[in-house]
Amino acid sequence: MADEVVMKWPQEYLADKELTPRDAVLVFTHDPKFDEPAIRAALATDAGYIGALGSRRTQRDRLDRLSEGGIDKASLERIIAPCGLDIGARTAEETAVSILAEIIGRGTGRFGQPLSETTNAIHTPRTTAPLGGG
Repeated sequence: MADEVVMKWPQEYLADKELTPRDAVLVFTHDPKFDEPAIRAALATDAGYIGALGSRRTQRDRLDRLSEGGIDKASLERIIAPCGLDIGARTAEETAVSILAEIIGRGTGRFGQPLSETTNAIHTPRTTAPLGGG
């Protein structure tokens, strides 16, 4: 089930979108011919989270290629990869949870500990709008 099915190259699709700091762009193909144009297009927006899957080596290689292609250091630092929190995720569903948890954490400035081990308030006022809406 999909909310929307699009038959365009990622950079063409993103060219028509006005993304804000509340939006997230996630790149999951593991293929540079798709990933890198999508990342370049995402970097041209105000998206609050730009994440990509892949190993640390894949990310180093990706950053090298993007840098050689003219992307500046500040823009490269916006790319979160490998994305997600280290919760031992193995399945696609678990990986999705780890990525969504990271997006929430970056939006709130809190990156997670078991609530049973913390003493601070569970619900604190947000100083900014959460990524992804809400």
